[in-house]
Formats: sequence, structure tokens, C-alpha cells
Amino acid sequence: MAYNIDGLSPAGAQSKAGDAPQMWTYKSADAKATVAASGYFNSVSSVLKVGDLVMIYDTATPAASLHIVLTNSAAGVVDVSAGTDISVA
Repeated sequence: MAYNIDGLSPAGAQSKAGDAPQMWTYKSADAKATVAASGYFNSVSSVLKVGDLVMIYDTATPAASLHIVLTNSAAGVVDVSAGTDISVA
């Protein structure tokens, strides 16, 4: 599947990010490997910064994982880490 803008939401109070990383949640039926692929989040490159944390919830499995934004190039190519699994059991 492709990135779905309705799945991404800021977590907590993010009215002013400053230099601190922001936290995001993302809900999708896409598997962790799909979401972690370079370029998956390109359409929101304007809001994701290097160091931001994205908690991803896979509705198909169900599973959850935490990813870090590793790069966000001038061309708008976003790459996130492979992710660390979060137990949902």
C-alpha cells in the first residue's frame, strides 16, 4: 500500500517543536518493512525532521514499532530506521 495522510498524527503538545525531536503516531495496514522503506514518508517531508520519532501501528497484524527519522534530504526523500518492535500482547 501507499502512505495515507489520514494515518499520521502528532503525539502530545506540538505547537512549538524547537530543536527537540517531535513524536508522531502512524496507523496503517502496511507491514513494518513497508513503512520503513526509504521514501515511504516523502509526501510529509515538510513536517518530519531528522531525529523525530514515529510510533507505527500495523492494523493488519496487529503490531507496533518505534522508528526514528534518519534522513530527510533537500529533495524531500525521507528515510526512517528499521524500527524497534513494541509488544502489543
